[in-house]
Amino acid sequence: MKNEGIEGMERFVSPDKGRGLQALRHFAVGELVFACPSYSSVLTENERGAHCDLCFTRREDLFKCGKCKQAFYCNVDCQRGDWSMHKLECVAMCAYGENWCPSETVRLVARIIMKQRVTTERTPSERLLLFSEFEAHLDKMDSEKDELNQTDIAALHHFYSKHISNLPDEQALTELFAQVNCNGFTIEDEELSHLGSAVFPDVALMNHSCSPNVIVTYKGTVAEVRAVQEINPGDEIFNSYIDLLYPTEDRKERLLDSYFFTCQCTECTSKSKDKEKMEILKLSSPSEPEEIQSMVYYAKNVIEEFRRAKHYKTPSELLEMCELSQEKMGALFADTNVYMLHMMYQAMGVCLYMQDWDGAMSYGEKIIQPYSVHYPAYSLNVASMYLKLGRLYLGLEKKTQGVKALQKAVAIMEVAHGKDHHYVAEVKREIEAQK
Repeated sequence: MKNEGIEGMERFVSPDKGRGLQALRHFAVGELVFACPSYSSVLTENERGAHCDLCFTRREDLFKCGKCKQAFYCNVDCQRGDWSMHKLECVAMCAYGENWCPSETVRLVARIIMKQRVTTERTPSERLLLFSEFEAHLDKMDSEKDELNQTDIAALHHFYSKHISNLPDEQALTELFAQVNCNGFTIEDEELSHLGSAVFPDVALMNHSCSPNVIVTYKGTVAEVRAVQEINPGDEIFNSYIDLLYPTEDRKERLLDSYFFTCQCTECTSKSKDKEKMEILKLSSPSEPEEIQSMVYYAKNVIEEFRRAKHYKTPSELLEMCELSQEKMGALFADTNVYMLHMMYQAMGVCLYMQDWDGAMSYGEKIIQPYSVHYPAYSLNVASMYLKLGRLYLGLEKKTQGVKALQKAVAIMEVAHGKDHHYVAEVKREIEAQK
């Protein structure tokens, strides 16, 4: 397709940020700014059988690929639509059987390689930015990132070299994996559960702000960008690349580590929410700065330790880890402190996994109000928490509280997802069923 651009938008040179996206007209809160189909996408292994491998639709009557028996589709049209990409996985999965285990990134890169071979012109995902223009930041990668890249390249060769002829050379693959790691997106459902990975070139054109004026949600494998603040002609369009719960220094650290830039947005300059996010208990004798710094150091370590422990500890051991860390941090940090909230959220997740519905509800009730304060307006994190809480309440026969929580989720989702989104319709049906 020829370059037709995006109506109401233009690519421009953003001061101090390089290229960016700028509005040419006014957009109201909740208005669709633009939609972008994925350039390439891959459904996560855990969701196979629950979602269509091509369009990511969630349904119970999917049918499986007759050959590998591991890919599932809505119908013959979806299966045919995916065949050009699935066929290389299909053959490989049959060949490797239970030993088939490439990472999601490796699977996505394999699909991108195949896509590039059959694509001769600009795709509908590249109206303003070509995939080939993605930054790789190879000069900024440390030895740890380089090692991870090499592991992915080795896995690509191991699982796909017999099925993709003439794989790109080492340098080209290093650049390709770096481009995907820096510009890829994770597709999530209404409760922010991970569904898959994808690249959306036009969406990747947006620069980051910790006070974004748009939000990205998904309809299957199409990314939809909606305004969450009033946008006027000439305004730059800003998305958030990261979870905005944390204080300024943590956000800056994460952005520098993952995206190789130092954020200078208004939120990072003013640090206006940091005091609330780092709420300290009002004790009879005020806490010393060294004491607070020591607890912050402990909190960051335990968060990282828990992330690793999820791969080898049992759910009850993980829950104990959450409880012990909250007990220790609770001697200094208020319950609204983001490090406390982080471990509460992890504990809630473990409770849900263990089907301890009362435990999950109890954590959700502690989390929801501080989340509403710490996150920007129309946050998906707040909506998903209201959604989880509402569904827990209904499951525990707390009808009034359940309906109220679901209504609060819908109020956010109608702006973030759009009033016509099937997730919004599903939640409204859940509310209606209680009448």
